[in-house]
Amino acid sequence: MSTRKLFEQELDALKTELVEMCRLTEQMISDAVSALINHDRELGKSIGQADKRVDEYEMDIERKCMHILLRQQPVAKDFREVSVALKVITDIERFGDQASDIGDLVYTMPEGGCCGLQTHIAAMGELTLKMVRKSVDSLIENDQALADEVIRMDDEVDALFVTVKQELINLIAQDGKNGDRAIEMMMAAKYLERIGDHAVNLAEWSKYNETGVHLKF
Repeated sequence: MSTRKLFEQELDALKTELVEMCRLTEQMISDAVSALINHDRELGKSIGQADKRVDEYEMDIERKCMHILLRQQPVAKDFREVSVALKVITDIERFGDQASDIGDLVYTMPEGGCCGLQTHIAAMGELTLKMVRKSVDSLIENDQALADEVIRMDDEVDALFVTVKQELINLIAQDGKNGDRAIEMMMAAKYLERIGDHAVNLAEWSKYNETGVHLKF
């Protein structure tokens, strides 16, 4: 087998595993949002098990990347593809971490954990999930237009976070007994906001993969 053919096979295997990791974290975020809105403790608890698989993916993909870089010594576009994979697994792993953190919060929340804030929390969750899916698709399909959409959507997530934060402040002002629940919901909203930030990072690396220029947005 030629060196080029071997490289292409190794790169295809790397891409396949990266896609699997991405799709798993997408499902974890979807489950986390559903668990939060529906106060589904068992669903929240289950997300942590999936997070262990995400960590395994991260380590295996990192090994594959290093093997390719050391053995095949790719250049130009080939080098970018491998180096981007090595970079994005950190953000993808963070998707899983934050989804798992939301799941843990839901599992320990008392009844009525959403404090009547389902509308904006749900909107925030749906938007961050869209950002993740679009950022992953932009990377897989080499679609810079999708990456640009993700970057624009981050402003909407940030605005929703400000709204949720103000609602929680008002809730505590109305009754100090709501403090513990409000703090838990604030943490959940912050995790969602961070997921959006990592989706933007993924979109930035997707654009770099095509252009060779890494810009921060």
